[in-house]
Amino acid sequence: MAEFSGKTGLIVGVANKRSIAWAIAQATAARGARLVLTYQGRFEDHVRELSEGLAERPLVLPCDVTSDAEIDAAFARADQELGGVDFVVHGAAFALRDELTSPFTQTTREGFRVALDVSAYSLIALARAAAPLMEKRGGGSILTLTYLGSERVFPNYNVMGVAKAALEATVRYLAADLGPRNIRVNAISAGPIKTLAAAGIGGFSTILNVYRDRAPLRRNVEAAEIGDAAAFLLSDAGKAITGEVLMVDAGYHIAGM
Repeated sequence: MAEFSGKTGLIVGVANKRSIAWAIAQATAARGARLVLTYQGRFEDHVRELSEGLAERPLVLPCDVTSDAEIDAAFARADQELGGVDFVVHGAAFALRDELTSPFTQTTREGFRVALDVSAYSLIALARAAAPLMEKRGGGSILTLTYLGSERVFPNYNVMGVAKAALEATVRYLAADLGPRNIRVNAISAGPIKTLAAAGIGGFSTILNVYRDRAPLRRNVEAAEIGDAAAFLLSDAGKAITGEVLMVDAGYHIAGM
């Protein structure tokens, strides 16, 4: 089992108990990590309530990933109260609802900007803030969450697929940039899970059924399985892995039909 004794991590993207970021928080906390959980606006109550269920109460802080000031403030608090950060989980993604229901050619300039800012650029902003804290602890690991819609067309995924493609390219460029500082950057491409974000994608239940019928394991993945895979990549067990997108989707991505 991956070990996080003496390690601290900051996790962005917990919205409720179904969030993949929450599954990663549970997996790393169970292995001994001290955590900072951030919330965006209206999710504060959900995050604070969930945090009470962890063995060691995490530091809960506001962090709107579109605000450099809030990002800097969150990492400053983590540095002040926990002495730095060993790993960061980026689970933030968002697109305006209309962009997921209209034809892709109707993607608006503003909708494109919002999706790319929240879902891709925010990883750069978090990495920039985290790097000095990680470096003084000898290095660190950054993990983000992506989806196969970055490579293939899924109904109603639209601009989010473009944002995930940009996110995956960002992983590679950050890995190259931060590698000399012993900071690793990776992504997990998870199979579809019933999260709050997934609820905004029309026909999501159909996608779940197709995965279950065609994936080699003949089932969908569970959030806890993503949490376990994340713990591996974030821990020293994955210390030679960087710039990768790990597919955790019951094998669906290998199927031709």
